[in-house]
Amino acid sequence: MDDAARKLNLTALLDRYPKQLSGGQRQRVAMGRAIVRNPQVFLFDEPLSNLDAALRTQVRAEIRELHRSLGTTSVYVTHDQIEAMTLGDRIVVLREGMVEQVGSPLELYDAPANTFVASFIGSPSINLFSAQVVESGGVLLAQLADQQCIALPAQAGLQVGLSIVIGLRPEHLRLASDPTRGQQVIRSTITSIEQTGADTRLMCEHGSHAQSLSLTAVLGERLLAENGQEIALNFDLDKLHLFDSSGLRISSP
Repeated sequence: MDDAARKLNLTALLDRYPKQLSGGQRQRVAMGRAIVRNPQVFLFDEPLSNLDAALRTQVRAEIRELHRSLGTTSVYVTHDQIEAMTLGDRIVVLREGMVEQVGSPLELYDAPANTFVASFIGSPSINLFSAQVVESGGVLLAQLADQQCIALPAQAGLQVGLSIVIGLRPEHLRLASDPTRGQQVIRSTITSIEQTGADTRLMCEHGSHAQSLSLTAVLGERLLAENGQEIALNFDLDKLHLFDSSGLRISSP
């Protein structure tokens, strides 16, 4: 018991009653009760769900350090993709009891098997747009519902007329230095701005009212802008994710 208390920084709290412990301390006590049994596998079932944001960050770090020091296999169940990305060596993404994809956190982030996995991994969530493959001057383009066209990477299997879903992560968008160059530019209107200090988060819409599309962008800079302002965003083609109309991945950036 003393060894478990030391690992979890609980030695000074051993004489306290449960009602005298904070939420984070109670979580560490629960982990200590499991450690003293010397299990072959730890099962964590959403252990941080009842903690506030600051405590979740603290206890998450403690769980990660505990796993490193004990070297015991841990199965961690969570709906929080930040917990999954920061704690997992391998992630199993489940939907309605079925396995959607298994891989390392970065494998799931860089090459999601379908739109469900793409939406689960990453915060803010990935932008997904329905599009039609068209051709102009011998180049394949993705035509969005609002008739904007963006370039597509050279990709075998794409044919004119094919219905696809394109995915763009908010953090991969940036201000277009020259909106007239290239066709991977998306023109939008700002509807909301969030300044976090480290970055600027934009919620935008583009297209007509009947075919309006929402877009989220995270810019690694401070942007002085206003709601209603038009903005041009672009991205590198190797950051574009392509899925078929059923949501299955059809390209690997």
